[in-house]
Amino acid sequence: MDGADCACILCDQPAPVVFAFMQDGLKLGQWALGCWNTVEAQPGLYRGTSIIDQQETWVRIEAVPSLRVISYHVGATSDALHPRIMANVIPGETLGHPAGSSVLSLFAWRDASMDDDRWQQLRECHRVELRVIRNLLRTQA
Repeated sequence: MDGADCACILCDQPAPVVFAFMQDGLKLGQWALGCWNTVEAQPGLYRGTSIIDQQETWVRIEAVPSLRVISYHVGATSDALHPRIMANVIPGETLGHPAGSSVLSLFAWRDASMDDDRWQQLRECHRVELRVIRNLLRTQA
């Protein structure tokens, strides 16, 4: 079973900057193709629209600063959220990259209802989203 995926990118911003960006629910609406133009529907609960199929997506973000991990609880309705996407930010120097850089990883877990085409689409979107994030970080820094 192809049940999980990970995509990574090197960012030229320090880990605290990348982590803050990734846990911001309004910024999520600038890079997440499946949750574009987010609005905060309730404190900590965001709603956006998929630019791929125009479906509404709900997200609750759970950040653990000590681990630099962000869990995105995602669903089609606000009461059906599941932790299917996770981001991790590692200081670049930890992995031999320049000081002040960081490695951003996006992890996805395949829902049993996803057919092969939908799963491949999600995997491809994450690779594009990482490039969008890196470019947004460069221009918003």
